[in-house]
Amino acid sequence: MIRVTVWNENLSETKYEDVAALFPKGIHGYLAVLFGKEADLDVRTATMDQPENGLPDEVLENTDVLIWWAHTGHHLVSDGVAWKVQQRVLRGMGLIVLHSGHFSKIFRRLMGTSCSLKWRDGARERLWCANPGHPIAQGLPEHFELDVEEMYGEFFDIPEPLETVFIGWFNGGEVFRSGVTFRRGLGNVFYFQPGHEANPTFHNENIQKVITNAVRWAAPATKKPEIICPCVEPLENV
Repeated sequence: MIRVTVWNENLSETKYEDVAALFPKGIHGYLAVLFGKEADLDVRTATMDQPENGLPDEVLENTDVLIWWAHTGHHLVSDGVAWKVQQRVLRGMGLIVLHSGHFSKIFRRLMGTSCSLKWRDGARERLWCANPGHPIAQGLPEHFELDVEEMYGEFFDIPEPLETVFIGWFNGGEVFRSGVTFRRGLGNVFYFQPGHEANPTFHNENIQKVITNAVRWAAPATKKPEIICPCVEPLENV
């Protein structure tokens, strides 16, 4: 059984009616219901407004794969919590970062770069599978389209990925490395670009397939990974 924690800052759903209409129980709640249909996944949710940003030691130590969705509240996440998540990834926990999570503290800590990019609203996107043999791409077509999605474009300031699984093309001519993998310590990391909160992206079956595949790919090979000595000290007490 793969223990999955779906983390969401849970701000847009409580502020904007159009987002609440798409995700009445929040993006975290929607994804939890989706994953809960899979027999091999044990799913819980966590949100930023909970104590310790929803990620106390008990939760992190019992998480095999952490899914991270965030957009406007990156600065509200404790530096200490970001440090703890980083240490768990180095010890083997899988991490899936969705959409605007590229600017999250945890992703930028793991990448060591600004993770900046170009963007604009209201684009049509075609996602091309650049690595059809990859486990995350299994069961997916050569390409599929999203009628509306927020455009993310190059230059994307990240380190060279371990693998590029998907490339996004947008109707303005922009391209983007939309699905990329990394390994940090013993942990597998997957960044996936689609998922703007005001769009029905997570309702798309192909998007759901990508994320479900990514959960299984990111899961650690062992439930008790070897502990690595921390390389960075926490910036504040949690």
